[in-house]
Amino acid sequence: MTTVGRGSVFAIYLASVLPSYLGNEQSGGRLTETSARTEVLHGHEFSYLDTGAGPVVLFIHGLLGSRRNWGKLVETLRTDFRVLAPDLFGHGASAKPMGDYSLGAHAATLRDLLDRLGIEKATLVGHSLGGGIALQFCYLFPQRVERLVLVSSGGLGRSVSPLLRSATLPGAEWVLPLIASTWVRERAEALGRGLNRLGWRASADVSEAWNGFASLADADSRRAFLATARSVIDPGGQTVTAHDHLPLAVEIPTLIVWGTRDRVIPTWHATTAQQAIPGSRVELFEGAGHFPHLTEPSRFARLLSEFMSRS
Repeated sequence: MTTVGRGSVFAIYLASVLPSYLGNEQSGGRLTETSARTEVLHGHEFSYLDTGAGPVVLFIHGLLGSRRNWGKLVETLRTDFRVLAPDLFGHGASAKPMGDYSLGAHAATLRDLLDRLGIEKATLVGHSLGGGIALQFCYLFPQRVERLVLVSSGGLGRSVSPLLRSATLPGAEWVLPLIASTWVRERAEALGRGLNRLGWRASADVSEAWNGFASLADADSRRAFLATARSVIDPGGQTVTAHDHLPLAVEIPTLIVWGTRDRVIPTWHATTAQQAIPGSRVELFEGAGHFPHLTEPSRFARLLSEFMSRS
């Protein structure tokens, strides 16, 4: 198939699923932006939230996400913990440079952030791509990890949604500007508002999928998205696995959280991870999709607080 042909397939597929991802709620909740900070790391501006006091929790968002994904949790947990919630390079308010967007590069950036802040160890909470980054961080810098929490994590198997696989097809760089154009976004938002007036409310998965799609409005964000996606996914699925290294995490208390209706990364990845990490704990959120921490934020906050106090 030619590049144009593959790009057309990507366009048709994305257009066909777009209506099911409409919604404009900020399901992550509001953040205390007065706690937002910026550091220059690797020569580029790196934006992050730093709030609260106590044991350090480092939240790592997923592909097309940002620190705002953790908003409700940050507001709850900051009373007992020091919470760091960065925008990874290529996401949110952080720079979107040309360069390396691999899991190892992201892990090294987070290590450098901890160094800059004088933090020796932290509990890592990684969602989706962020889970893969957290696993890579554990492999590279195990002495810096207090505990590990994997939420709908990448890096635990080949399976991933067809939508993300299609985004890695050749030609996606030409199709994305059309799909994410102002014209398409404005009409999709209008449709979402109309559905809201009829009483329809977006789920956490729908809201965050839309927020991620809307973040691709500029060329730098699209380029960074494709570079990040292609570093971990190909048309056949996920290309990076941590399974060979999971037994090394046995010394790190590990909590694995998944939604039973995750359509992005299947729930059975949680079971295989638990089998590979003796002593790890799995919590399934019944009925939740790919964002269990947003579907039931209060439950997730209690679970995390309990895990940190007992492990």
